[in-house]
Amino acid sequence: MDEGNIVHVDYDLYNASTDQLIETTREHTAKEHDLEDENRTYSPMITIVGDGRLIPGFEAHLAEAEAEKDYDFEIEPEQAYGERDQNKIETISQNVLLRSVRDPNTLGIGSPVEIAGRNGILQFMSAGRARIDYNHPLAGVTLRYSYKIVKVVEEREEKVQTLMKMNTGREDFEIEFDGDDLTMTLPEEMAYDQNWSFTKFSLVTTLREHVGVGKVIFREVHEPRQIEEEE
Repeated sequence: MDEGNIVHVDYDLYNASTDQLIETTREHTAKEHDLEDENRTYSPMITIVGDGRLIPGFEAHLAEAEAEKDYDFEIEPEQAYGERDQNKIETISQNVLLRSVRDPNTLGIGSPVEIAGRNGILQFMSAGRARIDYNHPLAGVTLRYSYKIVKVVEEREEKVQTLMKMNTGREDFEIEFDGDDLTMTLPEEMAYDQNWSFTKFSLVTTLREHVGVGKVIFREVHEPRQIEEEE
């Protein structure tokens, strides 16, 4: 698979040692393992080959993969989320912990917590002290991926729509090319999205690198409000 290809990937991720399912994009796999989330829509992951968004072991394997071919392989911790580091396990005052959470009543052993901007897991709490593990939950775990590239995005307009979905979660943009210059009409709700002003700058770079666009115009349209007449 060439670097820069935009692909859709169906995958199942397991703990290689226990064969426990960790994550999947396939609804039938989730059902088989009694892990189906009824509030979730299962669909392939969208990624850019060689973009560095995935763990190193998966990135390297994907670069050598072919579309529509099933793969099953393992990734050692050093190519995944690293080995467990005892230096990332810290003991803090219980008062510091309680001041850092919105609802102390939700705390329990194994609860995710955020302390001074760092995400960790509460391991122990007693006698005024709390132990927090800041290692990634999958640190030290050998992973097994079962995956298939189900689609390689080829068309230019579809590439734009796919990248927009990756970055915004939406795909209701109107797209128009004039040579290499791109004009996108945004859904009106985007104007009120506080994250959009930050997202669009990195998105322009992504569009130029992976679609080869020139000038990028983001177009907002605000329709007049319709006031219903009283009967």
